Amino acid sequence: MTLRWYSVVVDSHEVAALGRWWAEVLDWQIIYESEDEVVVIPRWASDERLKATPWAEVSPGLVFVSVPEAKQVKNRLHLDLAPHTSDDREAEIERLLSLGARRVDVGQSEDVSWDVLADPEDNEFCVLSSREM
Repeated sequence: MTLRWYSVVVDSHEVAALGRWWAEVLDWQIIYESEDEVVVIPRWASDERLKATPWAEVSPGLVFVSVPEAKQVKNRLHLDLAPHTSDDREAEIERLLSLGARRVDVGQSEDVSWDVLADPEDNEFCVLSSREM
């Protein structure tokens, strides 16, 4: 038996808006959308490529589900995003801010190598230093 990390589920008030926001941020595609659920996966994940990729090697997607309650406290789980070393990290952060992200303080010190942001529904995520892999 082989288990794989299939998806990250994000509680949301506006699933369509938040799903589209994350699809744009990551340049991913929406593969399913209903009133109470939106599923977003990497663009490379066409049916043909998925069938050719071993089960345990398929990357996870994001699933946005509708919930009635608002976010109350800091996330216990968050996404870390990293630009490639060939990309301009600061320009990427500015792009995220222009899309509706905002900077947040979760107690990080000023000398850390990442920036903490929040999406339009206040879910925290980090932009790490640039990475080669």
